[in-house]
Parts: sequence; C-alpha cells; structure tokens
Amino acid sequence: MAWIVLVISGVLEAVWATALGRSEGFTRLAPTVVFGVAIVASMAGLAYAMRTLPIGTAYAVWVGIGASLTVVYAMATGSEPASLLKIVFLMMIVGGVIGLKLAH
Repeated sequence: MAWIVLVISGVLEAVWATALGRSEGFTRLAPTVVFGVAIVASMAGLAYAMRTLPIGTAYAVWVGIGASLTVVYAMATGSEPASLLKIVFLMMIVGGVIGLKLAH
C-alpha cells in the first residue's frame, strides 16, 4: 500500500509543480488552488509512505516520479523543447526509480 500511495504522491508532485508554474507567482486563482491542494496531498502521501519505506528510497522515488512527469508534461504541451538527450536522461531517472523499487 505504501508504494501505491508513494506513486500517487509522485504524480501529485508533478501536478503541483506544473500548477506552480502556471500560477504566475500566485496571481492566478485556479492554478494557485490546484497547487495548494496538490502539494498538501503530495506531502501527506509522502509522509504516509515514509512510515514503512526507507526515507531515502521513498524520497528519491517521489522526486524521480514528480520530476520526470513534470518534464514529460512540459515537452508534451510544447512549453519545453523535447530532445533525444532529454528522453534518454528521463529514462535513466525512470530506470533508477524502478531499480529502487526492485531493491527494496
């Protein structure tokens, strides 16, 4: 259960990071509200997962999922250019996250 919550929390990290960028310094209401709800839920899920998973592993997986999804979303929407090197490095992050799960 902790792993499922951790993965959902990692997805929510990508949501709050994207909403933060779209909030334009908290001047736009909808993205600011999404940011607030997503960051609280993401942190709560991370805290829950850390009750049973090692802190370093849980944090690395959470950050890896959030960072990867944030970049993928930015590339998919065209707000950040895609490149072969970025995709290769993102796959390395995903591979590291999978490796941490398998090593646990």
